[in-house]
This record gives sequence, structure tokens and C-alpha cells, in this order.
Amino acid sequence: MGEWRPLAGPSRQVALEILLDGPLSRAELSRRVGLSPGSLTRLTKPMVESGLLVEVEGGPTDARVGRPSQPLELDAHAHHFVGIKLTGDSAIGVLTTLRAEVIASAERPITDPTPSVVADLVLELTDELAVQVPAGTPITGLGISLGGRIGAGSEVRWGPYLNWVDVPFGDILAAHTDVPIVLTNDLTSLTEATHWFGAGRNADRFVLLTIGAGVGYGLVVHNRIVESPDVTLGLIGHHPLLPDGPRCDRGHRGCALSLLTVGAITEQVGAAIGRPVEYDEALDLAAKDDPAAREVIGRAGRALGKLIAAAANFTMPELVVLGGEGVRLAEVADRELLTALHADRHPSAAELPIVLQPADFSEWARGAAVVAIQTFVLGTE
Repeated sequence: MGEWRPLAGPSRQVALEILLDGPLSRAELSRRVGLSPGSLTRLTKPMVESGLLVEVEGGPTDARVGRPSQPLELDAHAHHFVGIKLTGDSAIGVLTTLRAEVIASAERPITDPTPSVVADLVLELTDELAVQVPAGTPITGLGISLGGRIGAGSEVRWGPYLNWVDVPFGDILAAHTDVPIVLTNDLTSLTEATHWFGAGRNADRFVLLTIGAGVGYGLVVHNRIVESPDVTLGLIGHHPLLPDGPRCDRGHRGCALSLLTVGAITEQVGAAIGRPVEYDEALDLAAKDDPAAREVIGRAGRALGKLIAAAANFTMPELVVLGGEGVRLAEVADRELLTALHADRHPSAAELPIVLQPADFSEWARGAAVVAIQTFVLGTE
């Protein structure tokens, strides 16, 4: 497997500060990393000469020399990363810059979940995206995310959507590529992407809730993601919401999984109108006030409002971010969502900002790329 060669020591801290908040003046950088101006200049000189950092115009006048200062910025195109999200039936890939800006995307169906076959597919997708890197330089890292539990950095201990158990997927890939690889849980990677480059970038505390094939929950507190092996279990999916709701496959009545997943909603709307429907059609019918669809979608909206309220009441976040391929529910059922949210919150509680992410799998793939970016910048533990 390729070796990660991240920056070390103060150089890493300088790069991280500029990556997340740049461009920054040398004075501000000196303050943030605790170095004298002279030491900072010596430290950043080789980073500028290598092209990783660039000087930009537009800073305030430097009183010492009587001319505008040149803040330091990171060249986001100095490194490129591929992120791939694996679902039960497709591989979605993106090519990003060092700041997780998506340059290109591609998707391939998974028709055979055998690990070696999926590995070949991932490598083909990576090659397809890598050729689109400007100047033809190699990609710096490959991030792969999937639902399930990841162990020892390269092993899929449990991947329910692909029916994998104890699959050394990272090693299978590494036997055929020199690109450094990182495997990650998809919810963890999406939370990290929201934290570093998304709506939660400047928030000390935020909650990410996702609705799609399942229901996911990510939490950042004191500017750090809360990690636990239980993240992979989707525990919030069985949180009770409506006592008169339908039952999930484990017999829980009115839990999040029984009300909010794409599968649950399409099944319930289909049963209500007497024919099968796709998710967007179910929402379209509700938006057009079809009585049967509106009842199902309205109930799901109430359930989502109660789930947001519970998450906020327990963790007191600065904002809640909603993501996943089913997130459009929050738009179609916004009235029911807000009514239930406010009913379960104290009238004097702070107003809770709610931010919606795009409802497509490329956001999950971008999350995988972000974990590769983090591994490159921060190193492995």
C-alpha cells in the first residue's frame, strides 16, 4: 500500500490553518501557531518554493516596510484526491482538490458484490477520475467509504449493504495500486466533510442527521467528531418517535427506521395509493396535495421534527445539518417538521438553524475524499 507522507510539526499546523481558514497573513499565522515572524518565514519559505503555499495580494499594509503584506494561501490544486462511496448496488466517485472542491464525478453499477470484483471496479473508477487531474500528476490519496464497521484502517469488519464480513478490502486494493488508501465508515466521513469544509465548518457543536437507506447520526462537540464503534450500528434509527406509527423489522413501533427511510416512505405511499412509487414521485404527489401521499409524508415530517428536537435537546448544538438521499423530505414536509420540532422544544430555547445538504450520493463520495485529505494533512494515528 502507498505510504502517506504528511507534513510534520509546525509545518503541518501552518498548512492546516491555511487549508481551513486561508488566506492568512503572516502575523495571524504567527499568532495561531505560536512562532516568531522570523521562525515562521523560515518555516514557510520551502512550502512556498515547493508550490504548496502561494503569496496573494490584498493584505493590509505592513507598517515595517510600508507596502501591502502578502497573505499566504494554499494552492488547492497542488494535490488531488479521489473519494468513492460504495452502496449495495453502485460505486460513486469524485475527484477533488486539497480543499475538497469536486472537479469531476463518475458512477459505476455494482452487479457482483464479491470483494475482488468490487476492488477492480474501484480501481477502474479511480483511474477514470485520475486522468482528469490537471497536468496529469498522480493523485495523492484514495478514500473509500461504505456503511458498516471498519477495523484496523483497511478491513471491513461488517458491511451489511454488500454482505461483507471480515473482508481485508484495503489490502486487496493495495495489491494493485501504489496510491495511499484509507477506508472509512460513510457516516463518519460525511460528518468530517461537514466539519472541515461544509455547513459545520465554523461550529463548535453541530449534529448531522441523514435519511436514506437508513437513518444516521453524527456529532461534533468542541470542534471534534465524537467517535464510537456504535456509530456503525445506526442506533438512532430505533429511536421511538410516534407511538401509533408502523413497525420496523425488529418490531419497534413508530421508530425512525419505520418512518423516515426511503424504503419505508415508498412502501407506505405505494400502499396508500395502490401502486408502487419511487421516492421522488412519492414526494411529488405529497407536494401536489394528493391526500394519501400527503398523510404519509406529513407523518414522516412530524417524525423528523421530533427526531431533530430530541437530538437538539440532548446535545444542544449550534445547528443541525440534514443530509442523505432522502433529505428532500424536509422541504416537502417543512410545515409538519417545524410544528413537531417546536412542540418538543422549550418555547424559550434558542432558535435552531437547520441546513440541508444536497440529496445525492456524490456528497458521500466527497466525504470519503475528505478523510483521505485529513489523513494526508494530519497523518495516521
